[in-house]
Amino acid sequence: MTEAKTKWVEKQCFDGTASSGHSIIVDGDKAAGNSPMELVLIALCGCTGYDVVSILQKKREPFTSLEVRAQAERAANPPSVYTEIKLIYRVGGKVSSKAVEDAVRLSQEKYCSVSAMLEKTAKITAEIEYVDS
Repeated sequence: MTEAKTKWVEKQCFDGTASSGHSIIVDGDKAAGNSPMELVLIALCGCTGYDVVSILQKKREPFTSLEVRAQAERAANPPSVYTEIKLIYRVGGKVSSKAVEDAVRLSQEKYCSVSAMLEKTAKITAEIEYVDS
């Protein structure tokens, strides 16, 4: 079982910890840390990034870098859930575009649990950029 908790610090700022024991500042005002909804996007980028790296490594693809960015739109009325999310994967190295496309697809369709949850409210699309590095 995974557990998480937050402890109020001041204003809209909380100190959060989870089962791993690592601490993170969560701030609804975005003054001292990321907002909860920003953390959701960071979680999505990290989750799918982990999948893509793992798949590319198993395929022995010679990638040298991976950056995953998310651009998102939220509903106008509360609860202001994400309604559209565009993931941009920036991959460095001499990689096969088919291997990267397959890895991104597998992450979105099969492996990324954060993506699976967010798909309940948001349309998630992906774009891949290649850089020489």
